[in-house]
Amino acid sequence: MRLMMGILAAQPFHTIITGDSSLCSRPMLRVANPLRKMGAQIDGRNQGQYAPLAIRGGKLQAIDYHTPVASAQIKSAVLLAGMYAEGITKVTEPKGSRNHTELMLAHFGAEISTDSLTTSINGSSQLFGQKIVVPGDISSAAFFMVAGLIVPNSEITLKNVGINPTRNGIIEVLKKMGGHITIENQRTSGGELIGDITVKHSNLKGVTVAGDIIPTLIDEIPIIAVAAATAHGQTIIKDAAELKVKESNRIATTCTELRKFGVKIEETEDGMIITGGQKLQGSAECISYHDHRIAMATAICALVAQGETKIRDVDCVDVSFPSFFDTIRTLANNT
Repeated sequence: MRLMMGILAAQPFHTIITGDSSLCSRPMLRVANPLRKMGAQIDGRNQGQYAPLAIRGGKLQAIDYHTPVASAQIKSAVLLAGMYAEGITKVTEPKGSRNHTELMLAHFGAEISTDSLTTSINGSSQLFGQKIVVPGDISSAAFFMVAGLIVPNSEITLKNVGINPTRNGIIEVLKKMGGHITIENQRTSGGELIGDITVKHSNLKGVTVAGDIIPTLIDEIPIIAVAAATAHGQTIIKDAAELKVKESNRIATTCTELRKFGVKIEETEDGMIITGGQKLQGSAECISYHDHRIAMATAICALVAQGETKIRDVDCVDVSFPSFFDTIRTLANNT
């Protein structure tokens, strides 16, 4: 929805966009505000904070915009609108965020460049059709990376996974925790780095996850918490307040659900503290909160917990990984 806002802001017609209850609770003002500065009219609930949103697009003017948080979605929306604006649109972030949009636009021929934390796009750019190879999503692969590391005697190879440096923080953290991870067959397509990731069962240790690495793994924090629950020692996750405005408040929901397995986990203002090493207990009934990441994280945790775990409302997993549970069953049958 946020990326679509950038495109629709430039169109000379009236559009209304909406979504399910989860999407309609996500903050949209962070995207609406810069698009308004460019000349679009955007209305919605709470001054445009929430969908449904009404967008009246038109002739846009380039802006030099500084985002309040590191967010590829804000950046991408402004850059997409910038393709239609007069002049050069610039977006500066407080920290680097994922750069898939910049790479793809450059692949299509856009005049786009990045200097440190500022990305610029020329509104007079002309795009040309290209062949696109879409790599496997590292956010989805992360669940099986952790499963391979924490389930005894496991070894899993995940092929054709996108390992873009702005997205691969999960690999860096798991290696720092002592995870046995190798990457082979690395190549580039459309500017995106792709590789085959092999993980083997490892004895993990606690680490601190904070600072500039957070935007590169923000969606993977629930499954990192699962890895930390099995690790020796304490893991501290901070600088991750953005987790509060995902499909659920992932700081609160991750902590609530992992406690059901006996995990010693403390919720903080911008993250969590996990003390690992306890034997995990199953016989839990988990709730997804209609959040696919929470549903999948609890499922991986259940693999190493004693007893049977039930997870409610798992249909939300179809948002990003429709074959998730089938894949788990396939792996289990290969043991």
